[in-house]
Amino acid sequence: MVRAGLTVAKLTDAAAAMADEAGLEKVTVSALARHFGVKDASLYSHVKNLRELRVRIALLGSAEMTERIAAAVAGRAGKDALIAFADAYRSYALAHPGRYAATQMQLAPEEVADSIGFRRSVELTYGMLRGYGLTEPDLTDAGRLLRSTFHGYIHLEFSGGFGHSRPVQESWSRGLEALHVLLEQWPSETNGE
Repeated sequence: MVRAGLTVAKLTDAAAAMADEAGLEKVTVSALARHFGVKDASLYSHVKNLRELRVRIALLGSAEMTERIAAAVAGRAGKDALIAFADAYRSYALAHPGRYAATQMQLAPEEVADSIGFRRSVELTYGMLRGYGLTEPDLTDAGRLLRSTFHGYIHLEFSGGFGHSRPVQESWSRGLEALHVLLEQWPSETNGE
């Protein structure tokens, strides 16, 4: 019998909070069941397995992060949009490390098919990059560069990988200035030459 009051949304919210506090790898069906004071079996009427639970955290995180980025870049273009986008991305990741980690999971197309967050994230990224005059395939290449730069920086920041005395925020800001210059000077495709 399903415990009254448990819903997929409640389970997802609690699992996301647990991921932020303890780390995504600590989110298990058993840990979530203990949180609600129920047996593991009670949760399986709402989620199939641990994978589904973590995918739901990823979808929630993606939607929340995309909302934050959309609000930040609204009405901006060029360097202003890039900085707003990057700062919103980073601030979300730092505030919600478990949800952010979930958004980095490899998800199957069917798992994200109905996700407005993931689709809108791509649209926002491409929209911001079009402000630099980029078209395909450069949109994809530049989008991958930005994502890997942001993610790498955040990952190193999380793990304490920046040991130099220079403030991390100063380096972040200078890095965004450099990315802006790079995007303005994006090389034309040379067809393999």
